[in-house]
Amino acid sequence: MVIKPKIRGFICTNAHPAGCETHVNEQIAYVKALETSESGPKNVLVIGASTGYGLASRITATFGHNASTLGVFFEKPPTIKKTASAGWYNTAAFQKAADEAGIYSKNINGDAFSHAIKAQAIETIKADLGKIDLVIYSLASPRRTDPDTGEVYSSTLKPIGESVTTKNLNTSKRIIDSVSVEAANEAEIQGTIDVMGGADWELWMKALANADVLADGVKTVAYTYIGKELTWPIYGKATIGKAKEDLDRAATAINLATADINGQARVTSLNAVVTQASSAIPIMPLYISAMFKVMKAEGTYEGCIEQIANLFKENIYGATPRLDEQGRFRQNYKELDDSIQQRVSDIWHSVETDTIDELTDYVGYHNEFLKLFGFGVDNVDYDADISPVVDINHLG
Repeated sequence: MVIKPKIRGFICTNAHPAGCETHVNEQIAYVKALETSESGPKNVLVIGASTGYGLASRITATFGHNASTLGVFFEKPPTIKKTASAGWYNTAAFQKAADEAGIYSKNINGDAFSHAIKAQAIETIKADLGKIDLVIYSLASPRRTDPDTGEVYSSTLKPIGESVTTKNLNTSKRIIDSVSVEAANEAEIQGTIDVMGGADWELWMKALANADVLADGVKTVAYTYIGKELTWPIYGKATIGKAKEDLDRAATAINLATADINGQARVTSLNAVVTQASSAIPIMPLYISAMFKVMKAEGTYEGCIEQIANLFKENIYGATPRLDEQGRFRQNYKELDDSIQQRVSDIWHSVETDTIDELTDYVGYHNEFLKLFGFGVDNVDYDADISPVVDINHLG
C-alpha cells in the first residue's frame, strides 16, 4: 500500500515503516559519530524502549557503549491492511541494526505494568545477561492497571487549585486561540500519580532486586520534564507535576532498597521535545514552537538523541554530574537558561495567528511531529507501494 499520514487532532493514527527505519538509523549514525566513551553500561534494561527518550537511551547504550539491551514496550503489530504503531517499526529498525552490528538485543512486547511482563524480563535476564547494570524507566501511558488489585488508574492533564485559561496553538486549525482547563479534583490528582508517578518504577526495581539480577553499583534513571513559568500551570505545577514529584519519592525509596548493592537511582530533568505525549498537552505545541525558534537560533537545541547521548556522557557516567537542588540529573539547563526563557516568553505573549511562522518555528514542530510516525523523513519515497507488515524479534 501507499502510506500517507492520517492525522486526527493531536495524534497520527498510522506510521510508515521505511520512514521509521530511516529516522532510527539517523539517530544511530549520530551516536556512532560521537567519541567513544570508556565508561558506560554493559547490560541494560529499557522499560519503555520503543519511542522518544527510551528509544534514544537504547540506541545510546547499544551504539555508544556496545551494551546488550533488553527492551520492554507495548506496541501494536501490523496487519496486511493496517500499519503497526510507530514504536513497532522503530523497534524493528533498531533490532535489525543491532543484529547487523552483532550486539545482543531482545524485545518484550506487553504491559510493562503487569507482574507477568516483569517475570518474563527477569527470566530473559537470567538466561542471557546474568546481571543488569543500568535500568532506564521511560514509560508514558494514559492508564495503568494495578498488578495486585486489578484497579485501573487514569491520568489527567489538569491544573491544581483553580481552572486555567491560557494561550494555545491549535494545531488542527493552525491558529492561536486560548484553552481553558478545569482544576482537577483529589481523585484525578491521585489517579495521575498512580499512573505516571514512581510506583511502577519501584515495583520493577523491587522485582529485579528480589530476583538477584541487579549488578553491584547498578544505576537506574527515570525521566521527567520540569519546565518553567510558562508551562507550570498545566504541567509542572499541575497533575502531571504531582506525578513527576512522586518520581523523586520513588528514587529515594529505591536508593534505600538497593543500598546493599550500592545502587543509585536518580530522576533526570530533560528538555521539552516533540513526543506523542507532549503533543497531547495543551500549551506545549506553542511553547515548543517558540522554544525551537530561540534555541535553534542559538545553536543549543537538542532532540531526544542529542540529550540522551549527553546524559550518559555528562551525568550518568560523568565524573562530575550536574545535579539540581532535588538531586536530579540536570540535563535541561540549556532550555531553562534565563535568557532563553525570556525570549520564549516574549514570543509567547506577542505571537498571533498571522505571525506564527514569523515568530515561532511551528514548521519545525510539525515536521518533528510527523517524524515520530515515520513521515517527512528525508530520502524516503512516500509514493512507493510498501508492505506494512514488518516483523521484529520479540519474545512476547
